Amino acid sequence: MTNWKQILTTVVHNAEEQFDKLRYQLHERLGKTDEPVIIPYLGYGSPEKLFIHGRVIQRQDVLAADDNDTLWRNLLNTYRRLESDEVPHARIQVEFQDNSYEAIANEEGFFQQWLRVTQPLTAAKVWHTASLQLVDAEANNPVEGSVFIPSPAAKFGIISDIDDTVVQTHATHLLRMARTVFLGNARTRLPFPGVAAFYAALQAGTAEIPYNPLFYVSSSPWNLYDLLLEFFILQDIPLAPLFLRDWGISRSELLPVGHKGHKLLIIQQLLDFYQDLPFILIGDSGQEDPEIYHHIIQQNPNRILAAYIRNVTTDPERDTSIGALAQEVVAAGSTLLLDKDTYIMAQHAAANGWIAATALAGIKAAKEKDEAAPGLWEVLLEDETDQI
Repeated sequence: MTNWKQILTTVVHNAEEQFDKLRYQLHERLGKTDEPVIIPYLGYGSPEKLFIHGRVIQRQDVLAADDNDTLWRNLLNTYRRLESDEVPHARIQVEFQDNSYEAIANEEGFFQQWLRVTQPLTAAKVWHTASLQLVDAEANNPVEGSVFIPSPAAKFGIISDIDDTVVQTHATHLLRMARTVFLGNARTRLPFPGVAAFYAALQAGTAEIPYNPLFYVSSSPWNLYDLLLEFFILQDIPLAPLFLRDWGISRSELLPVGHKGHKLLIIQQLLDFYQDLPFILIGDSGQEDPEIYHHIIQQNPNRILAAYIRNVTTDPERDTSIGALAQEVVAAGSTLLLDKDTYIMAQHAAANGWIAATALAGIKAAKEKDEAAPGLWEVLLEDETDQI
């Protein structure tokens, strides 16, 4: 047991070390540069192979969020994010262990690479790093790409949506969503009460070693990756690989309206990669998550422990349609729970032994604290009423 405690301590320390390193790299990449830069995305893997990906762009001056940011500064930062210039066909040298790879970015600057594990990885680490460096670039400073590998003691995985599931986006109200996305920043965006504590409890589970694998699958654009990452850091929401979308801004479309194809593809890839793990799915009622998760459950018998759907709509017909899906999910051997309260989901997870019962008190306290916290939007809008 002492050995397990030592491993647990090392795992937590490793995660915190990666957390701090990521925070530093995030702020470094937000600075102004005229040279191409690599934006490494958080990857995932197994003891046999790792998946690393990212984007090469010429990022303009995007500043880290501050409590005193004005609406106009937020709007300017959003514009710069969405208008960042990709570097097509960039060559990236990737180093991991004793192996070297060359990844080639596509026309939008995105690249991905599978890495072989040729030396045993220590079980006391869940985050591993690879070195990434642009080939033939004048400013050729390497950056680190982080890859998450689940603990051998992992019991299940978690796949979560982001908008209106983790962060309050108001996707069902176009004007409110536009205000949140275009005029806000990482500090004005608010999580749903208790989310951080609930997700941490799901990652920990009930095993000696925490860190059941967690993944975020969203239809938000990759251009907002650094904003979402900063939001997670500020709100103490567990960091995990994110899978976003290329919106095609300034080309064929501005706001893609379809979600199902993207999410189905990524979720199925993760289920196929971690074939020995069941999963918990978390989403919201505002978009297509109930239908997507229903499809996943039907196509993957006995793989989905439960689907938690945050109720963010007030349409009785929507509740009825989700209720019908829930009955079919039960018939397929799983559960679809629709509720607006994070704590209700946590109680269900504890009752089924997926999180420790002792975690409930902390989740409830965190939820109540979040509910009592003042929203920065009200302060910001009051301060700038004369400018709008």
